[in-house]
Amino acid sequence: MAWYHNFFHGLPQDAWKAAQSEEQTQLDLELLVESLDFGPDDRLLDVFCGYGRHALPLARMGARVIGVDISVDYIAELEATSRKERLPLVAIADDFLTMPEAGIGAKASFDAAYCLGNSFSFFPRSDMLAFLTRIAGLLKPGGRFLAHSEMVAESVLPDYQVRNWQPIESDPGEPILFLVENEYFPLYSRIDSHLTYVKAGEVQTRTAQHYVYTLAELAYLFAEAGLAVLDCYGTVEGDPYALGDEAVWLLAERM
Repeated sequence: MAWYHNFFHGLPQDAWKAAQSEEQTQLDLELLVESLDFGPDDRLLDVFCGYGRHALPLARMGARVIGVDISVDYIAELEATSRKERLPLVAIADDFLTMPEAGIGAKASFDAAYCLGNSFSFFPRSDMLAFLTRIAGLLKPGGRFLAHSEMVAESVLPDYQVRNWQPIESDPGEPILFLVENEYFPLYSRIDSHLTYVKAGEVQTRTAQHYVYTLAELAYLFAEAGLAVLDCYGTVEGDPYALGDEAVWLLAERM
């Protein structure tokens, strides 16, 4: 069982949600609308949708959204909001990589797809190729896919940090103290992050694994899966990627 099956509950889940600002979400949405080339009533696939910070506003715009996430709690929250507002949104609690294909939709049934929030780095090479191949198979010809990652080699290795910590303001209550200790395994191109979360005397620990790819490696994997990379952004505003940028947004199109 992959590490992320048992990661997203408790304080880590609360910390992730608390760390997402309205400003960042709005910038994400603007990039999605500008880059994915979809319109009202089009079908969108949100992979690792979380609690729906992108899926909900896109559904409110009129898009028909299917969101998939491993977190039962996040999906329950998303479903409740969607039902209350009667939105054209379906939320699925499952592992996108292994769930039955019929549970997502028919082949070539989506106009666009996206994977944001730094969850694009969860997979070793064989699983990454399977993930991208599944995305490509679900997209209509010419359908676009936007992926975001903070773990590409050109971003994470120039400023690699073994240890870091930060407080995360949470509402209500005390801030969540977030501490990380990283181990880099060059033979596997993998970073194991040992994480500690502290709030009001409660301590929870997790280990996350992120696989590090160069942008060239990702471009080859995209192409092998049937996706042609169109653009590579270094900021959420759509500026071209440069070495050392904190994150990358890869825009691809189904061949």
